[in-house]
Amino acid sequence: MDTAVVTAAPPRVDYRTEPAQYRHWKLSTEGSLGRLTLDIAEDAGVRPGYKLKLNSYDLGVDIELADALNRVRFEHPQVRSVIVTSGKDRIFCSGANIFMLGVSSHAWKVNFCKFTNETRNGIEDTSTHSGIKFVAAVNGACAGGGYELALACDEIILVDDRSSSVSLPEVPLLGVLPGTGGLTRVTDKRKVRHDLADIFCTSVEGVRGQRAVEWRLVDAVAKPAQFAAVVHERAAKLAEGSARPAEAKGVSLTRLEREDSADGFSYAHVAVAIDRSKRAATITVKAPTGAQPADIAAIEAAGAGWWPLAMARQLDDAILNLRTNELEIGTWILKTEGDAAAVLAADATLLANEKHWLVRETLGLLRRTFARLDVSSRTLFALIEPGSCFAGLLAELAFAADRAYMLALPDDPARAPKLQLDALNFGPLPMVTDQSRLARRFYEEAAPLQAARAAIGTALDADAALELGLVTAAPDDIDWDDEIRIALEERAAMSPDALTGLEANLRFAGKENMVTRVFGRLTAWQNWIFQRPNAVGPKGALKVYGTGEKAGFDFTRV
Repeated sequence: MDTAVVTAAPPRVDYRTEPAQYRHWKLSTEGSLGRLTLDIAEDAGVRPGYKLKLNSYDLGVDIELADALNRVRFEHPQVRSVIVTSGKDRIFCSGANIFMLGVSSHAWKVNFCKFTNETRNGIEDTSTHSGIKFVAAVNGACAGGGYELALACDEIILVDDRSSSVSLPEVPLLGVLPGTGGLTRVTDKRKVRHDLADIFCTSVEGVRGQRAVEWRLVDAVAKPAQFAAVVHERAAKLAEGSARPAEAKGVSLTRLEREDSADGFSYAHVAVAIDRSKRAATITVKAPTGAQPADIAAIEAAGAGWWPLAMARQLDDAILNLRTNELEIGTWILKTEGDAAAVLAADATLLANEKHWLVRETLGLLRRTFARLDVSSRTLFALIEPGSCFAGLLAELAFAADRAYMLALPDDPARAPKLQLDALNFGPLPMVTDQSRLARRFYEEAAPLQAARAAIGTALDADAALELGLVTAAPDDIDWDDEIRIALEERAAMSPDALTGLEANLRFAGKENMVTRVFGRLTAWQNWIFQRPNAVGPKGALKVYGTGEKAGFDFTRV
């Protein structure tokens, strides 16, 4: 009698952490200077099957880094520059752990690369918007993803000890590409000359010393005896132009309270219900309730409980939880619930105090969270129904969606859902393209944008929203259930691979920048290369790495 082999599901990944739980990073601050020290514990991989040797990282390491960055932003407002360095001797970081990549599924590798991309992009976003600058103090060998981490910083200082180098050895060593924007930042950000970049990215040994400066791979080199002083001087210089307050009290990012069940999870302001038979998740974001802060003193007193901050943290965790732990849930249905007036009042407080450091950081978290939604490889449908509050910043959920359906109730205007715009829909919460979702929607054409802006302050019913082009369709209550059911069933029957490519192309049409190229190239190149036999076949470079066996390549150009 045959017996089926049951493979245990891998443990779910929890993105919630705090400095006391860190295994790989140490965060310290002294006045206006922060320090992030990477000292990876070999035996503390987020999943079993590999050791994190040579300060190589996996998803768990980057989860800690993402959390540490938020700690700097919110808990240490006095910090104006951060030094990123290594706690190990003669090794800065050797990049993503190769053995982890070799044993991981394709989906795991791609989601891992996407999250690390978002974390590196978050460093640059913080430098641009928050006044926190980053210096990579490369105090040893720096390869692959380790150099990509350095590339995300404002400046790179390399120790000149005759052995330490920077390198992107993925192509010659592993048969894959740098997965965290390395190629793009070398050209678009560092502006390394094309021919020199070609040599650099096809060499295992890397570039060190003054040549690294001449090739623009680093900003400066320093002898070991002067290295610490040079790094400190550069960090202090970069901090001079920051508007971060020296005396402000930070906000403690208390642990997110989440209730998990077999078919969903929920927080105070966000709920996720999963229908596994339909491969869909309904994400409901709730408006604030009760008295809300209306001035800075009240905002500071509310701390991490302030609705825009708390909701953004919860939505961010929900997105990551679904992405990593629910791979078969291909459609996310976006809903809102509560009093639209309360959302608009919270928006007004944000806008009136946007120059205050805590409000600025909260807007930054909202910006990055909505952008994480944009780049998620899931179908996004927004449903605007009675009881919804798609207003102001929560209207961004509808504009992020691939389609937005709004129920028309012409005979019941009191119950009919409304869509409301405010100034937050026209710039403060941009996509990674640096344009608002409405600007993306209308291809930056003046007439529809002006018409939408003129509707600020008006509660738009389905017909008015449809006329302005703000929603996809406005079925009435007779057709609503069938139209939504058919749309969801049709979507669920299509190829997830094709949908991922379709959605990414349509969401990011038109305007390009370095960040969109990083994500686009990850999708178009790395997703493909990660599945090719030259990388992951029986003789693929990722599979035979470390065995002493030579990779076997199919030399046909495709």
